[in-house]
Amino acid sequence: MGWFGGAKPLRVFLLLLTLAAPALAQDRAIAHGGPVRALAIAPGMLVSAGFDQSVIFWDLATERARAVVRWHAGAVNALVALPGGRVASGGEDGRIAVWGGDPRDGAPERVLLGHDGPVAGLAARDGLIASASWDGTVRLWGLDGTARVLEGHRGNVNAVTFRADGVLVSAGFDGTLRAWGPDEVFASFGLPQNALVALPDGRLAAAGVDGTVRVIGRDGAVREVLSLGRPVVALAVNGSGTLLAAASLGGSVAVLGLPEGRLLHTLDGPGTPVWSAAFDADGRTLWTGGADRRVRRWDALAGRAIGPVGEAEEAAPMAGLDPHGARVFRACAACHALTAESGNMAGPTLHGLFGRRMGSVAGYAYSARLARGDIVWTPETVADLFTLGPDVVTPGTKMPVQRLENAADMAALLRFLEQATR
Repeated sequence: MGWFGGAKPLRVFLLLLTLAAPALAQDRAIAHGGPVRALAIAPGMLVSAGFDQSVIFWDLATERARAVVRWHAGAVNALVALPGGRVASGGEDGRIAVWGGDPRDGAPERVLLGHDGPVAGLAARDGLIASASWDGTVRLWGLDGTARVLEGHRGNVNAVTFRADGVLVSAGFDGTLRAWGPDEVFASFGLPQNALVALPDGRLAAAGVDGTVRVIGRDGAVREVLSLGRPVVALAVNGSGTLLAAASLGGSVAVLGLPEGRLLHTLDGPGTPVWSAAFDADGRTLWTGGADRRVRRWDALAGRAIGPVGEAEEAAPMAGLDPHGARVFRACAACHALTAESGNMAGPTLHGLFGRRMGSVAGYAYSARLARGDIVWTPETVADLFTLGPDVVTPGTKMPVQRLENAADMAALLRFLEQATR
């Protein structure tokens, strides 16, 4: 079972979404190699995670990737910000990783083990981490890494949050919202619930496969505030509790004004499913991630698109370089510089790429696989990397999984790299 059906149909559906997503040659910056499943905001930092198994830490001041880590053995479904600039991620592998302030070495500060199924949701409060899993349990993790296992849902648990009064609440495939302490089902909707968020005034907002967004009071009273007609998979509320965003598989994000729940704006992107949403600390900037593999930024109060992360500093191609290849390379520009002077970013500089042995750039913390250095980068080996995928050519790499299947785009990228990395 999954967010809106059986596990096998869900995985097939996700595969189709990935294949239908824009190619690597998209005329814009792309960081992830698959749908962006989760977002979190930490001080000065935006964190995104996706079905490509990667977690990307973005510096909000520069909109450049600070670190790209591929540690989870499967899709990364959940993120939550922790005190001290730390972030926790939960994956399809059932593991939860706690990342410190500098995740560039790719090693988590702590690993929480215990779930027997994918982790679908995370929440944090007062030094505790709560996790929702498709193994049917909720776990409440203490500072020492031990967990209290909470059982009661029938089937997958899809989301978890701490209510304003500190009570832990979860939402499941069984259509129920369950409070833990005391253990009770205080709302039941008969259809799988995918998303859950606590509102600052003590209420909750929940949404599920029927596309209906509901606000639930402390007493269990339910009010339907919106029906989108397509499954809602993510909810986000701003810090002041005045805006609620609902992301749908239909490709749009609804922005509602609170406390009344009135629809203010419908944010329309490229028409592909939107899997994640998070408000910035300013209370009006909304970040969303979806099947187009991009993290988008919106002025939610005005209902206006601002632009995808990573595009703010995009420069025009340098004179004499292949323009088609330069457009293809924009997918790589978030993580790789082209010149020696620019140094290493989330990935190593590509200066002097061809003829260079893999894992040999000074000062860059390579994954164990790349550090072996048994591949020399040539047009042929670079083509293999993007034809077969980095997860196949260099398993264990921190590079997001991306493939380039268009022959003309591949040829243009290789021409550009030969020109720009000399």
